[in-house]
Amino acid sequence: MSKLSLVIITLNEEKNIERCIASVPFASEVIVVDSGSTDRTIQIAEGIGAKVYKNAWKGYGAQKCFAAQKATGDWILSLDADEWLSTELQAEIQELIKICRTGVFAMPRLSYYLAKPIRHGGWFPDWQIRLYSSGVASWDPDESIHESLKTEHKINRASSLLYHEPFESIKEQVDVNFVYAQLLAEKKFKNGKRIKCPCVIPIRTISKFFENFIVKGGFRDKFPGFVIAWNSAQSYMIQLYHIYLMTKKERENV
Repeated sequence: MSKLSLVIITLNEEKNIERCIASVPFASEVIVVDSGSTDRTIQIAEGIGAKVYKNAWKGYGAQKCFAAQKATGDWILSLDADEWLSTELQAEIQELIKICRTGVFAMPRLSYYLAKPIRHGGWFPDWQIRLYSSGVASWDPDESIHESLKTEHKINRASSLLYHEPFESIKEQVDVNFVYAQLLAEKKFKNGKRIKCPCVIPIRTISKFFENFIVKGGFRDKFPGFVIAWNSAQSYMIQLYHIYLMTKKERENV
């Protein structure tokens, strides 16, 4: 029978790590790569049988690439610590690795926000490539944010849900958005994105809120949908402003 390695990267995930690992009871091994947790993440993971490795943070892609190299299973299931398998997805994955010799599979991810499942506003179905047979796919080590799995194989789709709880509070979402906005701005600027006039920033910010809340149906998720759309627009505004500042500095140095 094929063996499956569950691979997780962590940083201060004591509130999530046990739920994540417990959702994959059929894993032959659990690999946790930690980048410097100061809470009980490592102790909890080791206490439930995970092999824990420490590795300095070099970006999401590089960290997941390092973690995958530690896996010895025929199949690799790569989860974030704030993700966990539904009961249906547990059964589906076990069946897939039983009948398939190789493959790459994406699964629909349903996120919870403010204790509510979010099915609109561009958050669902949030297809994530998480399951692949060893040797047929690899993480791009140069991706510092929004890491991607590279493969030449056809990407199949599982039908059952992967659950996700990205933020514990509105404050946490705002804090994370600020960090991501700057990283995305730097990436887009490096790839040629420029903003010369700041007047476009409020227009695009309002458009982003309208897109997520109205066009993509965020209003159907009620108050959580409003908060998501609002924070998404705010994050986009910060991103655009950082690009504008970098553009301005570039032009002044010419």
